Order: sequence, then C-alpha cells, then structure tokens
Amino acid sequence: MAGLELLSDQGYRLDGRKAPELRKVQARMSVFAQADGSAYLEQGNTKALAVVYGPHETRGSRSKSLHDRAVINCQYSMATFSTAERKRRPHGDRKSSEMSLHLKQTFEAAVLTELYPRSQIDIYVKILQADGGNYSACVNAATLALVDAGIPMRDYVCACTAGFVEDTALADLCHAEESGGGTSLALALLPRSGNIALLQMDARLHQDHLSALMEAAMTACKGLSKVLDGVVRQHLEEVSVLTSE
Repeated sequence: MAGLELLSDQGYRLDGRKAPELRKVQARMSVFAQADGSAYLEQGNTKALAVVYGPHETRGSRSKSLHDRAVINCQYSMATFSTAERKRRPHGDRKSSEMSLHLKQTFEAAVLTELYPRSQIDIYVKILQADGGNYSACVNAATLALVDAGIPMRDYVCACTAGFVEDTALADLCHAEESGGGTSLALALLPRSGNIALLQMDARLHQDHLSALMEAAMTACKGLSKVLDGVVRQHLEEVSVLTSE
C-alpha cells in the first residue's frame, strides 16, 4: 500500500477516519414482503441487499438433502451498475462463485441447521454499489435477513476487513485502501463466543503483524455486532408498534 497516500502524518485516512474507525453503517429489515426475510445495508458507500427464503423442502434432486440438517444455498451477485467498470456477467463468474462459497461456509458455522433436517435455506445477496468490503457487507446484510426470517443462529455473524499501512492496522477498508496493493484480511466472527466463521487473506504478511491485524478486525466485528443488534431492536420496536395499532 502506498502509505503516504492512504494515511496522513496526523493519522487520518482518505475519508477522514482514524485507523480503527468503522465506516458509517445504516440498515433496514423487511424490505421485501414476498421473501421470508430481507435486509438492505450500507457500509460506507458499499450497498448490499440480502433476501432469505426458507426453510423449505430441498429443491431438485433428493440426493442433495441431508437427513440430519438443512442445506444452506448461497448466491452472490453484483449489479451491473455497482462499479464504474461495466460487467457483462454480474453473476456466475469465478469470483461470484467463490464469494457464494465463502458465504455458504460462513453461515453453515452460524445457522442452527440441525433444527431443520431434510430442508433448504436460500440466501441471495446482491451488491448494488461497491466501494470495498463487499464480502463484509454481504455477511452483515444476510445476518439481518436471517434474523428477519426467524431462522435461529448461534450468534450474529459480523464481518469486517482490515489492512496494514506504515505499521498501522486499518479497520473496514474502502475500495482505495483494498486496491492499494497491500495485505487485506477479511474476518467473519461470532462475537459472543469469539469463534471465527471465516478468515481470508489475499496477500503475504509478516507474522509479526498478524496479531495486530487480527485484533483490529475482531474489534471492528464486535463494534459491528452492536450496530446490527441496534438495527434488530429498532425493527422489533417498529413491528410491535404496528401490530398494537
């Protein structure tokens, strides 16, 4: 990463944040009445939409169903207008398939699938605007959509990225920081237990820096869990007011 460009002498980043500071998070639940659960989330300028269907009977071949737990099906896509670069195939490419697999692994670690044997839970996530931390925004949006669908989980799943500039760990990277050429780490955490649902790093990093990077990502995830919890509580209050009227 070009440290002089990404971190000022005063310790401020390109968007004016300090190193451990999160981007502003805004979210809404129940944005689609037709789905079992849905959520829209903005993490900085990255915007994600998540929709959940299920649990329902396994579609297609019966051999896909599991006798002791539910199958989680995840599909990730990007809107063609989500980046400045127009894409002919917003989903179905290698990167989208890889992201879908990561989301599947993440939520298999969090959802209580054993409560729904021989069934399927579908999670569809679309990036409407990309400005770094696409995976994180997808996980956080999908977590809210699963809560909205009433699907029990071990804990909120909170995800965030972290990077390293001039011996300083940065939390919640924007696109410019992610594409700066340095190490980027993505972490999905179950905050109460501290269990890691998924951890990915896309470049080499000296082992002396790993603990600081992990700590920055874990602290950011715990901060995000409070934000998501606030969104859920606010939604419950709004629903209870509507039902009492």
